[in-house]
Amino acid sequence: QLQLVESGGGLVQPGGSLRLSCAASGFSLEYYNIGWFRQAPGKEHEGVSCITSNPGSTYYGNTNYADSVKGRFTISRDSAKNTVYLQMNSLKPEDTAVYYCALGAVQAMCVTMKPTDFGSWGQGTQVTVSS
Repeated sequence: QLQLVESGGGLVQPGGSLRLSCAASGFSLEYYNIGWFRQAPGKEHEGVSCITSNPGSTYYGNTNYADSVKGRFTISRDSAKNTVYLQMNSLKPEDTAVYYCALGAVQAMCVTMKPTDFGSWGQGTQVTVSS
């Protein structure tokens, strides 16, 4: 069973930063496209960022971001630690949500970032941006 564990959430003031981690056990994240999603209270899941897989392919390591987080969030992969990170800077109150990571089987999924295309969701980590 493919299992992901998110961590790194918390309470931060507007303008602050957090780094979320998505770790896997029992399998390598290297061969999966990893998406970060969030769900705010009363709202549907929203695609935040994605990084592609397939080591050795032309598009390995390509990234995509929702317009609302471009220039503020950065997704990265540490293969040695089998972890994908989401560095979040200049946080805003509207970034408040539960953040999830999930697996995508096809690189094209990172373009559309549709939550329904991704599987093996983690349990989520709460991010609250408030003064």
